[in-house]
Amino acid sequence: MLTLLLLVILFALVFEFINGFHDTANSIATVVATKVLSPGQAVMLAASMNLIGAFWGTAVAKTIASGLIDTEVVTVTSQVLICALAGGITWNLITWWLGLPSSSSHALIGGLCGAALAASHNNWGALIWSKLGDGGWTSNKGLLWKVAVPMVSSPIAGFVLGVLILALLYALIAGLRKLGGPLARIARPRWVNAFFGKAQLASAAYMGFAHGSNDAQKTMGIIALAIFAAQGAGTLDALPGWAQFLHPDGGETDIDRWIVVTCALVMAAGTASGGWRIIKTLGHKMVKLQPIDGFAAETASATILVTAAHFGMPVSTTHSISTAIMGVGFGKNPRKLKITVIERIVWAWILTIPAAGGIAYLLLRVFEAVGWA
Repeated sequence: MLTLLLLVILFALVFEFINGFHDTANSIATVVATKVLSPGQAVMLAASMNLIGAFWGTAVAKTIASGLIDTEVVTVTSQVLICALAGGITWNLITWWLGLPSSSSHALIGGLCGAALAASHNNWGALIWSKLGDGGWTSNKGLLWKVAVPMVSSPIAGFVLGVLILALLYALIAGLRKLGGPLARIARPRWVNAFFGKAQLASAAYMGFAHGSNDAQKTMGIIALAIFAAQGAGTLDALPGWAQFLHPDGGETDIDRWIVVTCALVMAAGTASGGWRIIKTLGHKMVKLQPIDGFAAETASATILVTAAHFGMPVSTTHSISTAIMGVGFGKNPRKLKITVIERIVWAWILTIPAAGGIAYLLLRVFEAVGWA
């Protein structure tokens, strides 16, 4: 039914909006914590860069649309996608209220897997676990290659890269001090803070761009998956004139431009609405940050996200920036890291996929019980 397809698109855009304000903290927490920008200025910078980043490729969207659920085993109906999105939305709102920086990406993936399992009556074959591609490991599909491997590797990479970038910057400053003269004056704390206060504007913009390039694509993939399923079911065969745009222009291998534009705009709007609860956890509670620390953390995290987006991996922005901040804190002084805050964050990470999946699973079971699915 066309109505159900439109409802899926609406739910997907609601998820995208919530993803924007839920994950705003990932883009701007460090630049706010170091007092380089006010929260309002940082939010607008993140929103504009999210918008630009969302237009940067569709590899992640294609992974969500065709790389995780085996449509030959389970029929991906509109009800399945509505429950998947509802699971992700519910978990995002819970963690936002608690001020926990959980992953919107993993909430969406968990919801999708939970709904698919419910629809297939607990047939685990409905999930693509591992499917080797023809172009090396980067072309592989499935939860192993596109979810599990990045879930482990991106936090480790964020931590290590945060430590390395900070160490490199400290070594550069120490080298300038040894040279003496005017260069030694540049290495004084006042000059260093002033320089990296300006440099952090660039790193925060880079982080906002990276967030948009990875996160906006996930909702694009859900909408594309819904349209592909509707096309296969014949729902799009007799569309009214105003709905002709729903016909997929690029077949089942590409993401239509209207999907990209709509998701980009909605995510930017969500980002502009802000998410101060999570900003406080990331930017203030985990470790005290100076401008040089914020620059190192943002640069490390954004580099990981842009690389992952290029290879179509739906990496968690939350994981990469959180572990980059941890890495920077560790590089400064391991004893100043606030372990209790980090423990709460890690538990939120662990619970996200099963929690969102469980919500989606139960919702679809309820739909089936009342005859809606």
